[in-house]
Amino acid sequence: MVQAVAIDGAAPATEAPATEAGADGQLPETASADGTRGADDVDAAPERRRRFRWTPRRRDLAVFGGFLVTALWVTSQIWMDPAGRVASLYSSDPAQVQFFLAHSVRVVLHGEFPFFTEQFNYPDGVNLMANTAILALGIPMVPVTLLFGPAVTFVLLVTLGLAGTASAWYFVLSRHVVSNRLAAVVGGWFCGFSPAMLSHASWHPNIISQFLLPFIVWRVMVITRSTRPFRDGALLALLVTVQAFINEEILLFTAMGCGIFLIAVVVQRPGLWSAAWRPLAKALATCTVIAGALLAYPLYIQFAGPMAYHGLSEAVRDYGNDIAAYFAPGSPTVGGNQRANVNLAPNYSEENAFFGWSLALIAVGIVLWLRREVLVRALAATAAFYAVLSLGERVSWWDRELVVGPWEWLVRLPLLDAVVPTRFGMITSVVVAILLALAIERTSTLSLDRRTVRTLTAAGLVLALLPITPMPLPMTSRPPVPDFITSDRWRAYVAPDQTLVPIPVPSMGNTHGMRWAAATNLDFKIPGGYFLAPRNGNTGDPGRFGGRPSGIGKLLEEVATTGRTPELNDRQRRRSLDELRYWRAAILVLPVRQPHSESLRQTVEQLVGPARLELDVWVWDVRSLTDPRA
Repeated sequence: MVQAVAIDGAAPATEAPATEAGADGQLPETASADGTRGADDVDAAPERRRRFRWTPRRRDLAVFGGFLVTALWVTSQIWMDPAGRVASLYSSDPAQVQFFLAHSVRVVLHGEFPFFTEQFNYPDGVNLMANTAILALGIPMVPVTLLFGPAVTFVLLVTLGLAGTASAWYFVLSRHVVSNRLAAVVGGWFCGFSPAMLSHASWHPNIISQFLLPFIVWRVMVITRSTRPFRDGALLALLVTVQAFINEEILLFTAMGCGIFLIAVVVQRPGLWSAAWRPLAKALATCTVIAGALLAYPLYIQFAGPMAYHGLSEAVRDYGNDIAAYFAPGSPTVGGNQRANVNLAPNYSEENAFFGWSLALIAVGIVLWLRREVLVRALAATAAFYAVLSLGERVSWWDRELVVGPWEWLVRLPLLDAVVPTRFGMITSVVVAILLALAIERTSTLSLDRRTVRTLTAAGLVLALLPITPMPLPMTSRPPVPDFITSDRWRAYVAPDQTLVPIPVPSMGNTHGMRWAAATNLDFKIPGGYFLAPRNGNTGDPGRFGGRPSGIGKLLEEVATTGRTPELNDRQRRRSLDELRYWRAAILVLPVRQPHSESLRQTVEQLVGPARLELDVWVWDVRSLTDPRA
């Protein structure tokens, strides 16, 4: 985070010069016991060096490869069958992301409007800028989506998000913060594979794709001493713009974190401000103008366009971490236990703390040990700030409410009203990673022999990181996309201005229909879906999950949940028919293998008449009932 601030005279991170000694400080094996070399050894040594030498670039590639292997290990269970496996706890978010990936295909191939779509929640549509449509990830992946489908693209993005984030932080740390390669590796590893990152990996590739953040942080630090602030501001603007199309929430956290860190530095060293404020002001003004121009229209659509909302749904607005969560290991780790983590996080996809006792105590110990360094104190202040905000509106210990948190007074501020507070803990994880890197770097200053320092360092790393070593993400099987969809049999029924209605109707808890549409690159429209929209359908209302309430949707969801077939009256039939007309429904489709399919079939037949079995689905052709031209 920090070379540019030039605090405490820390040595710049440069590559250590090559020496005759090996990495462990021992002489090469070709040396004899008395330090001389035989003639054969002398002749063989140059050839051995020509064959292979650990150059800095090769070391970097080895580190990047190690991170990629770790990411493949974490995602191994879903790589076995990307289309047929999904996170074992919640399946809605992957279906939503795959829908957005298919939308990117339509943007590239058909020139569709990128920030709004009517392909789901028809005819009201969905504001994609307000729903994190990940265009900066989806558009570059269009060839993969076209060749292999959105399910493969999803797991590829998760894998690259984890490995790319770790690699990017390693690169920046090794070039600008620490000179010890192990320190940079550990810092990068924890940034990419912390429990917080693992908790999101099964569901949110946009949140774990943080590979631009270290470069944004680095550029912010650079502009505090820039000799070319307008150029540096322009570079920062480009990074900010791309990150805005990956995830705006993480971008906001990063901007806040840079501000808190710089304030903490200036408070300790006021003299730094006089030299930094001019280039900082020029670069930030340049960044604001350029990024503002590039993002002005997308942000207008997000905040004032159709189906825009202001503020998150109350279902997630008060998501906060329990204090005890910082001392427990995350679920998808060696020491993790889902049952033990009950009530410590809002759900298993939001375990944004979970360092474990050993790492939490070691992080505090590092701050106490290096407390004389301005850099460490500024980092500690930043970590504490985010840790407190992550507790949410009600501070609790083991699910017992203690006091009102400061988030209670911030949650209604513009921009912050769209933030999930538990995710502030992800920035605390990044700061802890930097503290670990600095601690390893500073071990060289200890007045101990080299062997003792190595032993203590290794023991500390094992104690801190072994309990939270990542494990493969747990997956479960999910229903395949029906043959009726993949064989394009639906095309005989559905016109471009009509919808295919999956049964049950797509909603937050029933997203299989969204996967059907994604499998066809959104060639047909569907009603409903899983997304955020204005509570009452009016732009500017507070957000909620899903579109306007649907009588038939609620009815079929209840049948799908309970398996009980209700007796319907004429009023319910008329209301359901009105909704089908509003959706311009062409056909209703129910997979034969859908749980409680018989109860669902009998219920739908009470509404629109008998079904016809076609391939692996029940089909109701309702065009004669819903098309006003019929």
